[in-house]
Amino acid sequence: MTSKSIAYLCSEYPAISHTFIYREIESLRKAGMNVYTASIHKPSNLSVMTTAEQLEAETTLMVLSQPIPSIIGAHWHCMHTNPNGYLRMAVGALKLLTTGPKSPVKAIAYFAEAGILLQWLHRLGITHIHEHFANPTAIVAMLMKIYGGISYSLSVHGPDIFYRVDSAMLAEKVEEAAFIRCISHYCLSQIMRISEPNAWNKLHIVRCGVNPDLYSIRKEPHNALPNILCVGRLVPAKGQHILLEACRLLKQEGLRFKVIIIGEGPDGKSLEQFSSSNDLNDIVTFTGVLGQNTVRDYYDKADIFVLASFAEGVPVVLMEAMAKEIPVISTRITGIPELIDHEHDGLLATPGDAEDLANQIRKLLFDSALRRKYGQAGREKVISLYNQHINNQQMVNLFNEECQTS
Repeated sequence: MTSKSIAYLCSEYPAISHTFIYREIESLRKAGMNVYTASIHKPSNLSVMTTAEQLEAETTLMVLSQPIPSIIGAHWHCMHTNPNGYLRMAVGALKLLTTGPKSPVKAIAYFAEAGILLQWLHRLGITHIHEHFANPTAIVAMLMKIYGGISYSLSVHGPDIFYRVDSAMLAEKVEEAAFIRCISHYCLSQIMRISEPNAWNKLHIVRCGVNPDLYSIRKEPHNALPNILCVGRLVPAKGQHILLEACRLLKQEGLRFKVIIIGEGPDGKSLEQFSSSNDLNDIVTFTGVLGQNTVRDYYDKADIFVLASFAEGVPVVLMEAMAKEIPVISTRITGIPELIDHEHDGLLATPGDAEDLANQIRKLLFDSALRRKYGQAGREKVISLYNQHINNQQMVNLFNEECQTS
């Protein structure tokens, strides 16, 4: 069993919408790795997270919460330890004024964050750091590599990062990384699109996953009315407005059902206004943000899970629902068709088309046999391809084979 030590860096960790990262880290630790965690921002909604996640937050380095004297001390340490590397890192930060973010404020912030993280890594004796999403925190990882003695790797999800390749410096991040973990074939193809073919050998598909033991088969809910569940941030990319429009169409037909929408975000007010103005308040419930333990209770009561997304990687909430044998409906975008095989282990609708989404929901509303068929096939898909235990072992192998020895 390995005792390799690495660090994970996230913009916010733990996060209510990214519990799969916490589960991934826990899985790596169970495999024998020493995984330390750092977060640029302090986590929000910590009060509704599990006790284990709250304890994780206590041991996570909160970079932007460091006092000014600590920041100065960290940079003094970096400069004293490796003067040439510190100068190279400063020059790398200056280049951000004319490339990538092209912002003096961000250049200073990333430089400051890199110094804090470097001192932390040096104290722990860690030489490799892994970052999820390839977002701005990956620029901080690049600066640390420029300093010297640190390698980094990325998990790339998409699709947002693929819409701003230049400002996000995605090609540069890929070029400098020890390896890139792509969560889907779609993601892999987009990284291939912006990288040189000679770099493709460090691109690896490692799917996200769920614990099929934690997300075990639910009992048949036997609701008086079918319950449609949607879990996700209330943001345009999730398509909840299309879901409500589809439900309005179905209600007009005289169909009776309930809708539960779990999450919070900037679209919350407009979604509630749409529900009120279209006479949907009697069938739609907005719960707000909930912790994972409570969300699993809602999974157990759901007859159908719907995610009408416009832009996603491969949503873990779909995997969670499928693992519990809830029939799922989503859209034909990005990596979702790799998870859901239409009319085999779920249904796919045309993105942005409320009528098509209503058609797919209608197929399942009052056909319990079809719901069971898709639910059973969905769990089989998750167990075979999106199993956290199996997929995270691939991450262990990559860390051991591709990264500097620590």
